[in-house]
This record gives sequence, C-alpha cells and structure tokens, in this order.
Amino acid sequence: MPGSPPVPDRVRADACPGVFATHPAKDGLLARVRLPGGALTGAQAIAVAECAETLGDGAIHLTSRANLQLRAVRDEGKLVAALSGAGLLPKPSHERVRNILGSPLSGLSGGRTDIRPLVAELDRKLCATPELASLPGRFLFAFDDGRGDVAGEGADVAWRAITADSGAVLLAGADTGSRVPKGEAAAALIALAVTFQRIRGTAWRMRELGAEKVMALTGTAEPPLRAAAPPDIGEHDGVVVAAPVLGTVSSAELRVLGRRGAVVVTPWRTLVLSPEQAGAVPGLLTDPSAPLAGVSACAGSPGCARSLADVRADARSLSERGTGGRRVHFSGCERRCGRPSGDHADVLAEREGYRADGTWVATSDLAVTLRGRQ
Repeated sequence: MPGSPPVPDRVRADACPGVFATHPAKDGLLARVRLPGGALTGAQAIAVAECAETLGDGAIHLTSRANLQLRAVRDEGKLVAALSGAGLLPKPSHERVRNILGSPLSGLSGGRTDIRPLVAELDRKLCATPELASLPGRFLFAFDDGRGDVAGEGADVAWRAITADSGAVLLAGADTGSRVPKGEAAAALIALAVTFQRIRGTAWRMRELGAEKVMALTGTAEPPLRAAAPPDIGEHDGVVVAAPVLGTVSSAELRVLGRRGAVVVTPWRTLVLSPEQAGAVPGLLTDPSAPLAGVSACAGSPGCARSLADVRADARSLSERGTGGRRVHFSGCERRCGRPSGDHADVLAEREGYRADGTWVATSDLAVTLRGRQ
C-alpha cells in the first residue's frame, strides 16, 4: 500500500500478535496495539475507535499488559495506515517489542516520582536500538513509581523508585541489589535487554535463563520488595479508575472518552480517566462493589477455536449472582490467555463445566463455590 510503513519479517516462532503480524482467530484477524505506559492521547483513542468500528468487530479489548486488541480485522493495510497516522506505530521494525508498563497513576496521584518521562525515554531508546528489533514479543519492561503496583507484574527488566531520584533494578521480579539513579534508569534497562538478547539462546523470558544466570547480570539477589495491589476502582485525587465490563469498551464509548481527553490503560483492564470522561460513559464500573468489578475473561467461544465455552457469557451470568468479592478470571482453554498475574480465582472451562482453582464444578454451582472460598 503506497505510503504505508514497511512490514517487518516475522521473527522465528514468535507468535505474539501485533499490527503488522496479526493472529488468525476463529472470528478473523486479531491485532494488538502496543501502548507504552498505557498512554493514549484523545486523538489516538478516537483513531483506535474508528478502526474498531470500520475495520473490526466494533469493540476494543484491554489486555493484561495495558495494550489494546482489535478482533475480526478486515483490512490490515488500512489498519496500519490509520494507526501509523495516529502515531501509534513509530517504528515498524520494533512494533511488537514496545512492551512497557508504567504505574498508571504516576504523576496524577501518589507515588515517589513521576515515571512517565522514563517510559517515553525508554520507548525512544528501544526503537533506536536495531539489535532489540528481534527481542521476543513476550519480553516486558516496567517502571514502578515506588508504590509497588507494576513491580509484581512479572516484567523481565524493571526499575522501581526507592526515592524520588533513585531506584532498584529488578530482573524477572527479583531485586538485584543494583541501585540506579532515575536519570540513568532507561539506559540501564536497555543495556540489560541487549545483554539478554545476546545470551538468551532459545529463551523467551528472563526467568527462562535460570536464577543464577539472571543474577549474574547485575549482582546478588536481595529480599523481594513488597508488591502492592492495583489501584482500586473509584476516585483518586481528581482522577477516576474505571473498569469496562469484562475489559471491553465499544468503539462509541472509546470515541466519547477520546473527545474529552487522554486515557491511561492499566494492566488490570481498567482505565484512568478524568471525572468528566468517566461520567460520560454510563457502562463503566466506578464502584468496587459492582458485581462485575474484578471479573475478567478471555475471548472464549465463538471467537476462539480453542475455547470450550462461551466464557464471557458465563462470567456475566456468574457475576449477576455474585463472586463474594473475589477477583476472578475465566479461561476457555488451558492457555489461559489474559490471566492476571496477581491473586485471583482461576476458572478454567472444561467440556461439562469448569475447574475452579483446580476443583471441577458444574457451571450452575460456580457462584456458590467461589463465594464459599472467599
């Protein structure tokens, strides 16, 4: 397509989807849009909404890495052109490796330091390092502003603020003992990613190298830093954390949000919004006691050929009866796509029911089972 960025070759057996390398699902092509730090300008939100409406199934799905997914994509060339025009694909060769988490409330509410400039700096350095274009699509970077929210999300390389000006380097979630000034944090993570790329062999993630090899990269492991729970749904110092039902917003809803300002997508399938934005979309959950708050699910049937059940329909039905306030994730198959990293009830579809935290139960008994384990 004239004017479109070049499409990079697929990397070996790395099947992580992107925009250039879509994934063929039962309901059509799936495209994943990377958002470093979960940041989405108002104009970009509108562009994604229009892509979902005109080129996909009309929905935008939030992921556990603070990215977005579009399903049933009909024209990859038009999608590339539209997202490139919105500034969402700054470096085609590095598109699938721009996996960067950041504390979503940083600079807005709490935290020891504002990590948003670090996310932007790392993204620039990452895209400017040719060797990292072939980094596995599963490799994850993270910047934690000191509150501990994204430090526990399993990033391969991370920096967590200890003071406003210095932080700890984490590898595969473990504190290496290395302390790096804030001004050097992005460069330090890039250097570690380059080292990983050179020595990884067939490993996809840092933890696959083995503890001894990982620690040899920076020093001796320290006792783990305490991780914190994700920010609660509700208001936080003038911003609102809102949860789309089952982590999905419609194109119309995202367009409304984008017209009212920027959006931050979190790794917990929530959105950080202004009160005006949150109030403009009635379907968003802003009460942590709402029945569907804390409930997530993979795509399930009929969109995924692997799924053994319509897990999203069952999740809605279950939540109407209550989950006892538990965080719950429904999976249609043993791949458990989109499973959260923190504590949650694992509900796995089987042919005659579900396996809840390892115990088989009939679908009709799930609500009682989960409430009984709170």
